[in-house]
Amino acid sequence: MSKLPLEGVKVADFSWVGAGPRATKDLADMGATVIKIESRKRLDLGRLSPPFATPGRDPDASTFFAITNTSKLGVTINLNDPKGIEVARKLVAWADIVVENFSHGYMDRIGLSFDTLRAINPAIIQISVSVAGRKGPLGTMRGYGNSAGALSGMAALSGWPDRDPHMAPFAYGDVVAPMFATVATLAALEHRRQTGEGQLIDISQTEPLIHVMADRFAAEQTGSGGKSGNRSPHRAPQGAYPARGVDQWIAIAVRDDAEWAALAAAAGIADPRFVTLAGRKAHEDELDAALSGWTRGQDKRVLADRLAAIGIPAEPVNDGRDVFTDPELIERSHYHPVTHNKLGDTEIPGPPLRFSDSAMHVGPPPNLGEHNHAVFVDLLGMSEAEVRDLTDAGALA
Repeated sequence: MSKLPLEGVKVADFSWVGAGPRATKDLADMGATVIKIESRKRLDLGRLSPPFATPGRDPDASTFFAITNTSKLGVTINLNDPKGIEVARKLVAWADIVVENFSHGYMDRIGLSFDTLRAINPAIIQISVSVAGRKGPLGTMRGYGNSAGALSGMAALSGWPDRDPHMAPFAYGDVVAPMFATVATLAALEHRRQTGEGQLIDISQTEPLIHVMADRFAAEQTGSGGKSGNRSPHRAPQGAYPARGVDQWIAIAVRDDAEWAALAAAAGIADPRFVTLAGRKAHEDELDAALSGWTRGQDKRVLADRLAAIGIPAEPVNDGRDVFTDPELIERSHYHPVTHNKLGDTEIPGPPLRFSDSAMHVGPPPNLGEHNHAVFVDLLGMSEAEVRDLTDAGALA
């Protein structure tokens, strides 16, 4: 097998829930040795997040945690115990990278400030992820990905024009920020390779969301923005239209009058009001109603293929089951087989990229404290008696 791209990179992952662990998952799946530091005294909220693969709320059976923490080693350290902190310092000395997304000041209070980390390991790279960054008026703010959704303006731009701001059912800040954290980590590794210098990288969840929505804010400043729902000021029709079956939909977008003529011919719609974009925009409710009347009787996949063949952008709106069985994703091996004692034989999404000459490997997520012996004894060289005593005392719990 080809060498994994990040083989040899060492990460001490203090992060929890989503914003940090999603970044370290990328690093782990690409070959970095990532040691996830947790505690039985205060469980990672990701372990308590449904759905669960087994009855009850088994912290080793959360599929949310599993998908977010593939390929990592897992240890338990009580960071509120000075003896636990001493073990954490050993991991800092071992690591190339430390990742954390705790509330403001927590790492400083427990004796793991960046200055302390750098004293232990002068070349250490620390990635710090928070809702609004560690500096500035909101530097002390506590929150989660949805907090960033509100701060970034995403909620105000989401939903229908005549409705209140819409909070997305998914914390996009927890997903977008880790992408930038991964890029920053790779850049910091390259900088260290050239200079020997480590550094602290401050990642805000709010700023990456603004970064990816900048065009929407620019449109709003010119007066052509606001909430448009599924519609576009430059295209009509554009939206999700009902298809045959229960809660089945197809997305269709028409970019110009010629495409509309082709779609109108296929749908049997001969309304002169819809010939031009101006006419379609002026009568958009009637346009959507006419198109929906036709799509409602069609199979979404068959219709999407038919429209694509005549040059009209169209795709079926996939639900979770559709996505899991999508032939394109299966062909690209997007889902990787994983065997886990609580999840069983399952498939988990891997990195959404392909290398021509490097491999990727998606391994199972760690059970709570699963690798304590392998890390503390085999990797760090602690004695079995010391580990046993610290475990019994609650420092490694």
